[in-house]
Amino acid sequence: MERIDRRKRQWEWFRVGGCDVAWLVPLLLLIGIAGVDLLTGEQFRIVSWIVLVPSIAAALCGVGTTVVFALLSLVTYVAVDTLYPNQYRAGNADFVLVALGGALAVIAAEARARRERREGHMRDIAETTRRTVLRPLPPGWAGLEHAGVYLAADTDARVGGDFYDIQPGPHGTRVLVGDVQGKGLGAVETAAALLGTFREAAYHEPDLATVADRLEIRMYRHRGHTAALGRYDGERFATAVLLSFPQRDGDTVEVINFGHESPLAVGPRGVRPLPGAERLPIGFGHLTGDLAGGAADTPAQAPAEALVPELHSDETLLVVTDGVTEARDRHGEFYTLVRELDRAVSRDPGRAAPDRLVRTVRDGVLRHTRGRLADDTTVFAVRRLPDVPD
Repeated sequence: MERIDRRKRQWEWFRVGGCDVAWLVPLLLLIGIAGVDLLTGEQFRIVSWIVLVPSIAAALCGVGTTVVFALLSLVTYVAVDTLYPNQYRAGNADFVLVALGGALAVIAAEARARRERREGHMRDIAETTRRTVLRPLPPGWAGLEHAGVYLAADTDARVGGDFYDIQPGPHGTRVLVGDVQGKGLGAVETAAALLGTFREAAYHEPDLATVADRLEIRMYRHRGHTAALGRYDGERFATAVLLSFPQRDGDTVEVINFGHESPLAVGPRGVRPLPGAERLPIGFGHLTGDLAGGAADTPAQAPAEALVPELHSDETLLVVTDGVTEARDRHGEFYTLVRELDRAVSRDPGRAAPDRLVRTVRDGVLRHTRGRLADDTTVFAVRRLPDVPD
């Protein structure tokens, strides 16, 4: 899975040949202040501006480098000031100012370093959480070529309520892509609960509709558990697309849609929405009578059959979350996913490959929004690998 980490690239312009050259900025400032002070003579003394040098170093460099520049600033101040006659010297008052400024800069650099270490630790925790919820998928997993990208609206959080997974089993390969309503740890916990149930049910259950019912039941149980803990956060729900690639038929795919955007079949012939058995979002099944009383552990009636539309061998299934469909530019215009994909595939049919398709959508959304994502964004593409003849 790919993601955009803007913070990691924030200071890339300070690197030359892989080496950090941020120290050049305070060094050039130090040389510039000393040089101007010497060139302008007694009428325009700016040597005390050297107090800015350790402050700049504290903002750009590490603690050790800031200490070096604090000491270097003091030495430079003394060396430049003593070149003037007594009546034109800046004197001890400015010396104390430079010394105090250097000491405060070192303290500020240490505080920044501690904050960055703490933020790095939190990012590591978020990364571990992300990999737990969105486990890495091996290439060609279960006979499917796949590609996925997750873009967090909050670049520090790196994880949200979007989820996807592939689960092979004796009854075919199942795929789940969805988006939990809301944000924060509550959405992450719900996504993890649904994925855990999906991984078990998708393996054991022969009927995709039964897998869908198991997801519905899991949502009710999860909401009851969080409410019992005193963390009731409303009628949380999830939209999702549940897919099954049967082993017996390589030209079809079973589809159940929980109030999500329809998956798109993208291929050389263009882009078309793929129909599926329509259900309410996960967590609202009791409104249609699918589950007895809305909280039972067994379905109240026989589950509806999944729709089985035809999927051509050269078509890729694309599923996106509302971070794509609701992406707006600065004028409030929505990103036109189908039109952009149709245009891209008509120019180059090879863009229908999952990895290229995902990159096309990702780049299009970021370009359309100028990188200002209003919601977590997931783009997931999958298609069958061609059969290898014996």
